[in-house]
Amino acid sequence: MTRSSLTQPQRVSWLRLIRSDNVGPTTFRTLINRFGSAEAALDALPNLARRGGSQQVRIPSLDEAEDEIARTEAIGARLVAINDPDYPPHLRHVAGPPPLLTVMGGTALSGKRTVGIVGARNASAAGRRMAQLLATDLGHEGYVIVSGLARGIDAAAHDASLQTGTVAVMAGGLDHIYPNENVDLARAIVEAGGTLVTEMPLGWEPRARDFPRRNRLVAGISLGVVIVEAAKRSGSLITARLALEQDREVFAVPGSPLDPRAEGGNHLIQQGAKLVTGARDIIAELTHADPARLPLFENETLDMAPTASPDPSEDERGRLLTALSHAPTATDLLIETTGITAPIMQILLLELELAGRIERSAGQLFALRA
Repeated sequence: MTRSSLTQPQRVSWLRLIRSDNVGPTTFRTLINRFGSAEAALDALPNLARRGGSQQVRIPSLDEAEDEIARTEAIGARLVAINDPDYPPHLRHVAGPPPLLTVMGGTALSGKRTVGIVGARNASAAGRRMAQLLATDLGHEGYVIVSGLARGIDAAAHDASLQTGTVAVMAGGLDHIYPNENVDLARAIVEAGGTLVTEMPLGWEPRARDFPRRNRLVAGISLGVVIVEAAKRSGSLITARLALEQDREVFAVPGSPLDPRAEGGNHLIQQGAKLVTGARDIIAELTHADPARLPLFENETLDMAPTASPDPSEDERGRLLTALSHAPTATDLLIETTGITAPIMQILLLELELAGRIERSAGQLFALRA
């Protein structure tokens, strides 16, 4: 497929759409596919949200979008669209890839040989040393190291791969480096030719719920993810789960059963993760790894013919609301339970999502918002 970059008006419209209330990457793609362009989707948003039960939906103005682009460029960053050549290639092969990323730094993000290294924030000296050795050896073999700029294992991996290439994925805006102690590290990454990347706008302060989204990007950008020290309940294990969902390789460094920080990694090995004692173990598994064998989830064209389908009836809307609950439910089960056709079901779910009445989770599961 031949890709073309967005025109400036398209880029502004894409930014307005993805920054609109209740529009995430998957909803963005659904809207583009249904209405043919971001401009047409923006026109349709208020009516869709109204039909879903919301009185209004906030859509950034043209001036607000242009201002975000100007402020992004003023700090030396740029917006990268999924159709741009420097969009991370493996990320195109996950479900619902971000249509736009905010990026600062060099071209490390566009590399195909990428490995995620993540782990405990309260890492041991041995854990940090292991992360540094893996990052250094993988870097010398031509791999770019991807991590989340957290303290501990993440910081050690980034620091060891400054000269060979590293990508730091952030949970907040590029002007809100978190944690504050890694501000100098973030600056060093950019100065060395590495890359900072986020799907959040400038000014966004990271919240707890934003870190799983960041972890999803770490996994999606990488061919495989290595866990170095992780407690039984940790964000690193979320990254491992997301990597498995994205059909990426998962590796873990074993640790002492007496150290709680090794419990998560040891459990992953018991569940089938590749045991790692050095970079050679990772390279051997990744030699033939190729996310390109997976389907593309990006929008194949920038301008498409709108998908025509009849509007839902009030009866169908009522049947769906009765079938939904606070427990995530698969779309197929909703269709079976209500007797609503798939095209109409898609519209109804879109309306309710834009109205903020339901939330979507992995695997096309939908639940009423608490």
